[in-house]
Amino acid sequence: MDVKLIMFRDDGKRHATSLADGPSTIGRTTDCTIRVPLPMVSRRHAEIVVENGDVLLRDLGAANGTYLNSRRIKEQSVAAGDQIMVGSVVFTVQIDGRPSDDEIIEIRSKSGGRRGSGSAQVGTSKHIYVSDEDVDPISALEALASSADQTAIDPDDDD
Repeated sequence: MDVKLIMFRDDGKRHATSLADGPSTIGRTTDCTIRVPLPMVSRRHAEIVVENGDVLLRDLGAANGTYLNSRRIKEQSVAAGDQIMVGSVVFTVQIDGRPSDDEIIEIRSKSGGRRGSGSAQVGTSKHIYVSDEDVDPISALEALASSADQTAIDPDDDD
């Protein structure tokens, strides 16, 4: 089963994050699979579990809640085309190529305030870092995805 979370940057460019089988966490801490260090995102905000052909979204007690298709949830099955909102970041779920890239409606992550510089940190496992500051969060994600070595990525570095 191929599960991706699709998000769009402010300029309309899309970024896809593939999820491995098993649990993936979304939150502010460095040990989360998808790191979103925004004040409205809890340290360990939500978990997505891909297992036995199913996708399950679980809120991990986040103060601001986890939303699936604009509805606050505690635990809910996820289907292709569903939209997950964590803080101000919106992900569209793509499962086994559905909906197709052409069918996915562009959802831009809402900016929850000013943005500033940050760096994408990659350890031994793949982590996504969505910056809360001057750097577009998708730029940091794209830099991470294209990084051959797993070192810190400075999105402010023009080299």
